[in-house]
Amino acid sequence: MTVAARSGGMTTGQKINSLETLRNLCGNDLKKVNKLILNNMESEVDLIPQLAGHLISAGGKRLRPLLTLASARLCNYEGDKHIGLAAAVEFIHTATLLHDDVVDSSESRRGQETANAVWGNQASVLVGDFLFSRAFMLMVKSDSLKVLAILANASAVIAEGEVTQLTTANNISTSESTYLKVIKSKTAALFSAACRIGAVISDRPDKEENALDQYGLNLGIAFQLVDDFLDYNGLNNQLGKDVGDDFREGKITLPVILAFERGDTKEKLFWQRTLENLDQNDEDLEQAIHLLKKHNALNETQIRARSYTETARTALNQFPKSPYKSALEEVVNFCVERTY
Repeated sequence: MTVAARSGGMTTGQKINSLETLRNLCGNDLKKVNKLILNNMESEVDLIPQLAGHLISAGGKRLRPLLTLASARLCNYEGDKHIGLAAAVEFIHTATLLHDDVVDSSESRRGQETANAVWGNQASVLVGDFLFSRAFMLMVKSDSLKVLAILANASAVIAEGEVTQLTTANNISTSESTYLKVIKSKTAALFSAACRIGAVISDRPDKEENALDQYGLNLGIAFQLVDDFLDYNGLNNQLGKDVGDDFREGKITLPVILAFERGDTKEKLFWQRTLENLDQNDEDLEQAIHLLKKHNALNETQIRARSYTETARTALNQFPKSPYKSALEEVVNFCVERTY
């Protein structure tokens, strides 16, 4: 079901792609991951489990750890190291969210107040650092220098992406290539690593490791592009945030980049006023959405996302048919058809 079809209503018998197939397949493993996450959030400093738990228990999809679990099972892994690594991946993700919300001065995430809004910026940054340290403790237990190298590199790449985004913040002249570089670093790098380590701990050949790397990378890019789309075309109650949050924060995303490039002088001045100067009034979001639709920027963002998901799907051709392969293919569909 496409987003376009969804906005116009769903016909009888249409299938809504979701993560449920993957969750059901990995259910027992995911329970172990969640227990390990809770155990590793424990601390004598009461604020740490309170603040970390505020975000971790807020209804996230657990997509990244699920990818680690499924990738390992796809490669016929029969040990238990994938449990600790999936937890490490979730800790890295959660730490970056805590830091992101501080940098962006965000006040809500997944329909509730952000940790920095409740406890302040200092506590959020320091607990984010704590979660990073927990992630590395879990990585070390895998007894694999290669896994450690992959996840450590992903963490560094994510940080580089965050700094690059900071240097281009509210810059309406940001190029598409620069933006793609940012989302490859900030979002896709962890997707890629989460999948790749499943092949590494399974001692699979390089071609399978590279295939999972490409699956995760392209899935991650598509995932972020759909986020860009949904911020201007989503449903509030399913998104867990308000439509237009990116606009109100002055974030330069692909739809905006495309519309700005195609706009006339008056339109360019509108984007400069609202996103660079953050001089906004109540009617500006509606005008922004009008311009994005006028220049086909939302539709093109969707098309780009679908292109990346097809590349991700093709990467799975390296593997024989199995329930895990089918579930990972369904995740591809979910990423472009989701409403949250």
